[in-house]
Amino acid sequence: MLDYGEYITDDYYGQDGNGYDQLAGNWALYYKVARYFTHKVKREDREDFLHDVMLEMARVKAKYEAKGKPLTEAGLMRVASYEVTDYWHTLMRHRPTILSLNSKADGDGDIEASDIIEFIADDKAIDLDLRLDIRRFLQGCPRRLVQIAYKRYSGYDLTASERSLLRYYLKKTQKPLF
Repeated sequence: MLDYGEYITDDYYGQDGNGYDQLAGNWALYYKVARYFTHKVKREDREDFLHDVMLEMARVKAKYEAKGKPLTEAGLMRVASYEVTDYWHTLMRHRPTILSLNSKADGDGDIEASDIIEFIADDKAIDLDLRLDIRRFLQGCPRRLVQIAYKRYSGYDLTASERSLLRYYLKKTQKPLF
């Protein structure tokens, strides 16, 4: 029977001969602090993340030494915390979202899943909502006004009485707007 301990891979950077146990000085301290933060990133990015955090700690340490200030372990933890935050911000900002039009959109309850391409608007389709709104508007208009509008749309000249009636209704509809 296989030993369960041989297959645990959560701790990539334990002291098991990977070379990190031979670090000395500040690098050993950087590793000690950084390894507590590696579990907060994706498994496939942990090795790169560990190295990036250790390098950033070295940069910050150099800046502090130039100013004559000491950088404590708590300061190194803050650097690592910022690096974790930056990792996730960068990952989410650059995450590609690729959808295939042939993939299925999830249905819920009574609606079954269907292809995404079926949801794309057709330019030649009739807008039923707009048509119903226009129909309702035309049913509420005086019949003579509809005839005048059709006559004007067709390009015929309007008589003086038709122009007067059209002007009257236009002014009547504009008043409630102001």
